[in-house]
Amino acid sequence: MKKATSGKMKEPTTVREEVRLKVIDAIAQTMDLYGVNYSFGQLYGIMFFEDRPMTLEEMQTSMNMSKSNMSYAVRALIESQMVTKLREKDERKDLYVAETDFFKAFQAFFAAKLQREIDVMRGAIDAAIPELSETILAVNTPEEERDLGLADLHKLKHAAGYYDWLQRFVEGLKTGTFFEERRESVGDAETSGESGN
Repeated sequence: MKKATSGKMKEPTTVREEVRLKVIDAIAQTMDLYGVNYSFGQLYGIMFFEDRPMTLEEMQTSMNMSKSNMSYAVRALIESQMVTKLREKDERKDLYVAETDFFKAFQAFFAAKLQREIDVMRGAIDAAIPELSETILAVNTPEEERDLGLADLHKLKHAAGYYDWLQRFVEGLKTGTFFEERRESVGDAETSGESGN
């Protein structure tokens, strides 16, 4: 279901614009599933279809959003590496461009989200394990508390193993290890589709 936005996109006037609007809505809904504000997803969708960089003012016009909300949306998309601020400017106005390669967008978005999870959880686990170990080994720790502590320590060590694996997965995302074969097959499909026309 389409969610309310802080602005209203302009109504489509052609079939192409109508199709774009449906895809933009799907992109926004998908990003919303992963915790990105729906209207930020719409903005990414608009930028995805642009064949040129956009200024904040152009984005604002496309979305009918306030300047402060637009700035916040762009910052969030930059942080997730789905949008890049270019070095060149247009009449002293900053220019921004969306990452249109879905493989790269996926790579950047999920690597950043998962890295944050790893950092938070490993920080807590790495601090908890020595403290818990010390309590377990202390002579004055009651037997029941020691047994419960051992059970918790086992769970934490298992979780640490998972986060070690997840870190390797994130490194693979960052280096693109998982995408080479898939990219090649997508490129082959695009080439064969073009030659069939």
